[in-house]
Amino acid sequence: MNVVKSLKRLKWYELIIWFGSMLVITFSYLCFSRSGVLSLITSLIGVTALIFVGKGDVLGQFLTVVFSIFYGVVSFRFHYWGEMITYLGMTAPIAMGAVITWLKNPYKKGEVRVRHTTPLLWTTLSCLAIIVTAVFYFILRYFNTPNLIVSTISITTSFMAASLTMLRSSYYALFYSANDIVLIVLWILATFSDISYLPMVLCFACFLLNDLYGFINWQRMKKDQRTIRSGCN
Repeated sequence: MNVVKSLKRLKWYELIIWFGSMLVITFSYLCFSRSGVLSLITSLIGVTALIFVGKGDVLGQFLTVVFSIFYGVVSFRFHYWGEMITYLGMTAPIAMGAVITWLKNPYKKGEVRVRHTTPLLWTTLSCLAIIVTAVFYFILRYFNTPNLIVSTISITTSFMAASLTMLRSSYYALFYSANDIVLIVLWILATFSDISYLPMVLCFACFLLNDLYGFINWQRMKKDQRTIRSGCN
């Protein structure tokens, strides 16, 4: 992994998405947030991680681990126990697993090799998601988590997204997009009581944009890799 090479591989429109997202997040924090610089740093790390994950670059997974730790701390400060437990207890460990699987399955140009998802894989992940969601529901209820249903849904989408990322499937981005929408709703509910939470809404709106781009780019990667493999046969 070479950070300089990773930066050089970013295309001009990816740079626009990245810097545009950072500008929106920074501006919103300067105007509305009272949560301190930690939340801003967390959001900037998160959106940076997404642009590299969307490139299939393992640097994105390293940054995802860092983001998960920071976001867990931010969620703890806001008493969003569900988010804290999800990111520290699930997303961060799975992202560390993704670092290993991505490093073991490289492709040219710094890309990870995209994996084809089978019906058996979907069935297995769905069963695991049901079990994980059920367990976390009772944990979250024990901690009197605000907006329990929305937080529980976030568990499901986060688990599927993180697992598919580790398994190198392009569909990770669709589940992260769904998770972004859940989190946008979660933070909008918080904003009704305190406008200073608005930057978190805009943060996950930027995350949504990046995840949607990630899905488009991974579909391109999958097509290109399949074409090259076919040409070599």
